Amino acid sequence: MSIAESVKPSRKQRVRTLWISDVHLGTRDCQAEHLSGFLKQYHADKVYLVGDIIDGWKMRGGMYWPQAHTNVIRRLLTMSKRGTEVIYVTGNHDEFLRRYSKLILGNIQLVDEAVHLTADGRRLLVIHGDQFDVITRYHRWLAFLGDSAYEFTLTLNRWLNHWRAKYGYGYWSLSAYLKHKVKTAVSFISDFEEAIAHECVKRGLDGVVCGHIHHAEIRQVGGVEYLNCGDWVESCTALIEHWDGTIELFRLADAHLKAKSTEVPQAVGEAV
Repeated sequence: MSIAESVKPSRKQRVRTLWISDVHLGTRDCQAEHLSGFLKQYHADKVYLVGDIIDGWKMRGGMYWPQAHTNVIRRLLTMSKRGTEVIYVTGNHDEFLRRYSKLILGNIQLVDEAVHLTADGRRLLVIHGDQFDVITRYHRWLAFLGDSAYEFTLTLNRWLNHWRAKYGYGYWSLSAYLKHKVKTAVSFISDFEEAIAHECVKRGLDGVVCGHIHHAEIRQVGGVEYLNCGDWVESCTALIEHWDGTIELFRLADAHLKAKSTEVPQAVGEAV
């Protein structure tokens, strides 16, 4: 039994592994409050931070760090203190940490990649994924430009949803819509998935857990299991491994709908 399993029982759901990526702490669009709430719900044996947790690119241009962002760090440190193994896999936005790879501080490890063994024996490569993005790897100026364009769509998103809420409409993600509808974006996602799946085949691994493209998904690609954590900027998604080895894709929007559907309707009046 691991240290994490020996902790006193609580109301938290006990799971084997959590994977989160692309939190982008240090940016205005980071959904830090939602992430803190998510982490509070679980007691995990391991937590993988699959890159771009801290946005070093954005912080070069100025400091933005509200209390909610500190709360995420504190929550992860508390989980580590209580026995959860926290494995920080570096990404391109927090590449400044790559010089410290293989650093171990108590239950916290800093690595560039890892191999995770699931409860049912599958070997999964855990990597951020920027290494398989041709634009990020070979054309950094285009990567910075693309990041600025994405930030612009998120800014439009904030204003759009402000007015949608004012007129009684629900949340709608402009950037997610563009990813699914713009042909070049769909092609980019497909090329990324195939490249990273091919690497798993070369290494003789069963699958991969990655992030980077902010597109959460679980599916078979090139004969291997492809699992993408998504992000905590707009979609608020994560991967959860249960004790039998099954891996679930968590979506905050789905969780809210489920919680709402299970609420007991309150009586609006009494029968005469």
